[in-house]
Amino acid sequence: MSLNQWFSKGMTFTEYVNYMQVNRPELENVYKQLELSHEEIQYFSQFQDKNLRMMTLTADWCGDAALCVPVLQRIAEIASIETRFLIRDENLELMDQYLTNGTSRSIPIFIFIGENGEEKAVWGPRSPEVQQLVSEKRAALPPQDAPNFPDKQKAMFSSFKKAVTTEPMYWQSVVQDVRNRMETRID
Repeated sequence: MSLNQWFSKGMTFTEYVNYMQVNRPELENVYKQLELSHEEIQYFSQFQDKNLRMMTLTADWCGDAALCVPVLQRIAEIASIETRFLIRDENLELMDQYLTNGTSRSIPIFIFIGENGEEKAVWGPRSPEVQQLVSEKRAALPPQDAPNFPDKQKAMFSSFKKAVTTEPMYWQSVVQDVRNRMETRID
């Protein structure tokens, strides 16, 4: 399928939010509270005449998506980029074209496409600062064969999700990393 066909298959942001059952409050919190600077708004506004669209591979249960989806949606609104959302596990043919490190179905993945369906840029699943947070939290886990590993891992994921959906420094790290990608990939 072409990227245009995948795009036409996706949900709008409102449809996706209404579909959510797990991380909707966290996503809505980030969306409502995110404030971009005047300079950031000016920067992203320059894309308004580029006729870009953005597809997002995501899932409701994903803590990274609860952070990144609302941030990129706000950027898309400023840049007049039409968005669509596809559930990862229902769209594995597309997901497998965008594996992280060539092996992992990590999400969210944001695919920016031009008006003819050509890929312009891809971003995701995390900013470097969010990746560092995950790495630090994982390093503190006990060995996987430890009896308390499942409980500690569950607590780690909960702590991670709370941090990235309540601390604006992580939101800003996503804004900056997306901007860096757009500066180098989208003319």
